[in-house]
Amino acid sequence: MKSQEPDPNYFSSSSSSSSLVSSTKWWSKETIAIVTGANKGIGFALVKRLAELGLTVILTARDVERGQRAVESLSEKGLPVNFFQLDVSDPSSIEAFVSWFKSNFAALDILVNNAGVSFNDIYKNTVEHAETVIRTNFYGAKLLTESLLPLFRRSPSKSRILNISSRLGTLSKVRNPNIKSILEDEELSEEQIERFVGLFLQSAKNGTWKSQGWPEIWTDYAVSKLALNAYTMVLAKRYEGEGISVNSYCPGFTQTSMTQGQGSHTADEAADVGARLLLLHPQQLPTAKFYIGLDPFVKSNL
Repeated sequence: MKSQEPDPNYFSSSSSSSSLVSSTKWWSKETIAIVTGANKGIGFALVKRLAELGLTVILTARDVERGQRAVESLSEKGLPVNFFQLDVSDPSSIEAFVSWFKSNFAALDILVNNAGVSFNDIYKNTVEHAETVIRTNFYGAKLLTESLLPLFRRSPSKSRILNISSRLGTLSKVRNPNIKSILEDEELSEEQIERFVGLFLQSAKNGTWKSQGWPEIWTDYAVSKLALNAYTMVLAKRYEGEGISVNSYCPGFTQTSMTQGQGSHTADEAADVGARLLLLHPQQLPTAKFYIGLDPFVKSNL
């Protein structure tokens, strides 16, 4: 994934919602955005930011009670949003969500694949839950995206998919050149990505994952994000020139439950950048890019 500089004048540096509204604003209340895994953390903060900016936002969460509480807390701030239960690791839940969406909305403009899990403490590493991590972080995002693709609005404003990722999911983290070469193929396909994932799950199952050159930090999480980043690139290539932009964004070391509250910045700060990337003017909207950190102009090749 290569980088492209957005217009530095499109957003100001202030984090206030009013500062994000540009004279070239293209979105409105009719712009529909879905954010998964959004009852807390970056997902919740991103829903709040997009609602502040006047979009129609759908907050999804695996846990119904937590999702409803999140919606209520936003409503108390004068930010009404929609809610529907969604567990991206469960195909039947995805099917129910897509059916509900089709019954209530004419088209989709923005999808943020934020839902994700990790079972590792910050300074520990285990692959005990590798299948769950891969099923949620990669396959869940992929299946939801594929299910929603026919519903994206094809318009001059361009539909947008933003996959919340991690710098742990960069190719430099893979030390085995034979495994790494799978994702380096210029004609990378979804089948090759799934082969890559399958090799990891097999090595996790038979206990050889430490010796086979897989990422050393949060191994299963890193592999899930490697697969998600690769899928971002494949999907962006598939829809290039067809009105859908697909990018990945690593928010960096953010203070969330996944990091046990540790981090160099807050979820609100990370969400501010996410909103900036999502709402770039159509003429400056890239595709197949990987963004890193709090500065929306700092990007990295995978």
